[in-house]
Amino acid sequence: MAALERHWYVVYTKPQKEDYAELNLRLRGVETFFPKLSLPKPAQRKRQIVSLFPNYLFVRFQSFEDEYYSVTWCPGVKRLVSFDSVPAAIDDSIVSFLRCQMGSDGLIAARCNVKIGQQVSIVGGPFAGLNAIVQEPPNAKGRVKVLLELLNRPTKIDIPIESIKVGWIAAAPKTQRLQFCFD
Repeated sequence: MAALERHWYVVYTKPQKEDYAELNLRLRGVETFFPKLSLPKPAQRKRQIVSLFPNYLFVRFQSFEDEYYSVTWCPGVKRLVSFDSVPAAIDDSIVSFLRCQMGSDGLIAARCNVKIGQQVSIVGGPFAGLNAIVQEPPNAKGRVKVLLELLNRPTKIDIPIESIKVGWIAAAPKTQRLQFCFD
């Protein structure tokens, strides 16, 4: 009899219990993948690690009958993502792609997605509550130059990236890794 093929599934966890669910699943012998995003925090000299998909992680198993209940009744797990009561298997290429985005530390590095000319809201510091226009992208020190209207004059200021409301996206992997991952 041929060996059964293993498939990836998506687990929906209890709120902020991804790490707890992953630990318990691994203790039960279930293969897991929990992609995390590393957000830069230069002002505090630390990185902030967040879930790439909050409340979700991936599990891989072959014997659906044997492992289904082990997964669904695991502490921290709410349910398997299902359609019409059938857990939905996802393609291996999705997990492979996400793994290719990870660095040697097992994290996916994020970069700020602000663009020159974009209007942003300032959410921290002495200019909180004002709107500004991005003049220069963030520098290596995590600061961005924006243009504010102060005293009826446009004024260029340099503020920490944490002081503006922006989104974060996964940084593009290095060219070498792209070639390795997609060849």
